Amino acid sequence: MRALVAMFSGSLFGLGLLVSGMTDTAKVQGWLDVTGAWDPTLAFVLGGAILPMLVAWRVAARRKVAVLGDAIPALPEQVIDGKLLGGSALFGIGWALAGFCPGPALASLGWSGIGGSVFVLAMVGGMIAYQLVQRRVAVAA
Repeated sequence: MRALVAMFSGSLFGLGLLVSGMTDTAKVQGWLDVTGAWDPTLAFVLGGAILPMLVAWRVAARRKVAVLGDAIPALPEQVIDGKLLGGSALFGIGWALAGFCPGPALASLGWSGIGGSVFVLAMVGGMIAYQLVQRRVAVAA
């Protein structure tokens, strides 16, 4: 049952990215180009994502157990630190340069050609490199 729910949820998410234009790098870069040929249409995508999540968070806050039976995890600590700011900056720079963020990049793998594949490989490589650096830092501490 979990696999079926995951497949449905992932498919719905990917379809939403495709229909909304989030897998079109030119559209995303147009959204990010606030000083040039700005394309505000992705604001509707953001609103369309935020509104249902506000409802979902309210419902989840009242529940002890998720729909499929797992415990609902505690909220993460809300700390604004150097890691959060640095990671946000790197994410934004990468998003602006490539026009992709992780979800849309994966959703467009089937048709984005070599550029999309290189982006996903580089993204996964960056994630692995971060984990390796974190392990070395933890060992040195």
